Amino acid sequence: MKVGISSANFYPHINTEDSIKLMKEMGFNCGEIFLNTLSEYEEDFVKKLTEEKEKYSFSVHSVHVYSSMFEPFLFDAYKRRREDMFKVFTKVCKAIKLLGSDIYTFHGMRAVDMKYINYDLIREIYNNLAYISSEYGIKLAQENVSWCMSSNLDFLKFLNNEIKYPLYYTIDLKQAYKAGISPISYIDIMGDKICNFHINDRNKEQFCLLPGKGEVDYKKILNKLYDNNYDDVAIIEVYSENYKNYDEIKSSKRHLDKIFQENIKV
Repeated sequence: MKVGISSANFYPHINTEDSIKLMKEMGFNCGEIFLNTLSEYEEDFVKKLTEEKEKYSFSVHSVHVYSSMFEPFLFDAYKRRREDMFKVFTKVCKAIKLLGSDIYTFHGMRAVDMKYINYDLIREIYNNLAYISSEYGIKLAQENVSWCMSSNLDFLKFLNNEIKYPLYYTIDLKQAYKAGISPISYIDIMGDKICNFHINDRNKEQFCLLPGKGEVDYKKILNKLYDNNYDDVAIIEVYSENYKNYDEIKSSKRHLDKIFQENIKV
């Protein structure tokens, strides 16, 4: 498994277009690009990012967007609002393709009680989302997110059983801890549809730390991922308040590199 990094680690201090050079200088060759606002979905801006990633030979494994601006409204009860949000969704898919990635890290619906869900509407929307993304060669990778429906294991089971077009997953450790659910439980449901992995650490006081700063048993998680045929990129994604300087991130990468070299299915 390779160690990657998310440009989200530098929000809000580093502009997205400046993050690729920084990540490369820190020793990372691949990772996730976080598009932080609507103007960053525009073609001219994405072309600028593409030039940067080619200039620095940085591979964009996946793309994340500021989802709360529009993704929850893809599921809105008001049809015209949904239609407008689908236009934004399509623009994001085009941006991801232009960046040379094929993975859309997706948050989706805000969390509500399952008994209030319109299952027919949700089924229709997810099928449309998965179909549109696949038309652009993009994998819609539903992430487990503590404040979204995707934190609910039963909701993920519903997606697995009811969505006819290809749907994939991003497993995020910190979001599992925030939801109070073991990452293993999520991996068991996501199975071999996992195509993206956000890695961090935790201890008893903090749910999000740089890898190597906490108490997470990575071997157990890695073995579960290997069992489900995921052995691609582990993307370090924490918040900017979780480190004091970039040397800490570099140290975290070295820590993970060593673990991945040693942990070949133990």
